[in-house]
Amino acid sequence: MNESNPLGAAVLFQLGPVAVTHTVLTTWGVMLLLWLASRLLMRGLQLQPGPWQTAAEGVIEAIRDVIGEMLTPQQARQVLPFVATLWIYLVLANLVGLIPGLHSPTGDLSATSALALLVFLSVHWFGIRANGLRAYLRHYLTPTPLLLPFHLISEITRTVALAVRLFGNIMSLEMAALLILWVAGLLAPVPILMLHIVEALVQAYIFGMLALIYIAGGLQSQQLQQQKEAL
Repeated sequence: MNESNPLGAAVLFQLGPVAVTHTVLTTWGVMLLLWLASRLLMRGLQLQPGPWQTAAEGVIEAIRDVIGEMLTPQQARQVLPFVATLWIYLVLANLVGLIPGLHSPTGDLSATSALALLVFLSVHWFGIRANGLRAYLRHYLTPTPLLLPFHLISEITRTVALAVRLFGNIMSLEMAALLILWVAGLLAPVPILMLHIVEALVQAYIFGMLALIYIAGGLQSQQLQQQKEAL
C-alpha cells in the first residue's frame, strides 16, 4: 500500500483508521533503537563499565553542562531528561537519511510540527510547575496587559518557525545530496556524506538549543517579572 496523506508522506499500511507512513515507521525505529541502547547500557553498567558506557556518560555530561549554564542546578535536573532525549533523538533522526532507502523523519513537516508542539507544551509545563499557574500567566500581562496579543503571537510564531526551520533544512539537505549524487555520480560521495553529517548535527543542536532557551524562559518568567517590578 503506497498512498499519500494530505501532507505528502507515503502511507505504507493501515492499522485500523490509523495510517502508518514512512515517517511514522522510521520514528518508531529510532525510538526502538534508543530504548534498546538504553537497556543495553544499563545492563552493561550493572555488569562492568565499558567504552560504550563511558561514551554515553560523556554525552550526558556535555548536555548537562550546556543546561547548567542556563539554569539553576535544581531546574537543570528537572529538564535534563526531556532535553537530553530530544537532542539524542534529533541527532539519530537527522542521520537516518544516510542509510540507503530511508529518509530522515525530520524531513517531514508533520514530524517537525509534532516536535515543535512538544516543545511548546513543555515550556508551559515546566513554567507552571516552577512558578505556579497564576504567577506564570501573569508574566504575559507585564509590563502592560496591552502586550498580551503580542506575547500570544510570539508563542505561536516561534513554534511554527521551530517546526519549519528543521523541516526545511533537512529536506533541502537531502534534496541537494540527491541532486549532487545524480549529477556527479560516485565522484563526490565522501564530501556529500560529511556535509550531511555536519548539517544533521548542526540542525539537531540548533533545535535543541532553541527548545532549551524557550524552556529556560518559561522557568525564569517569575524571576524576570520580579526584576522588572524591582526596577
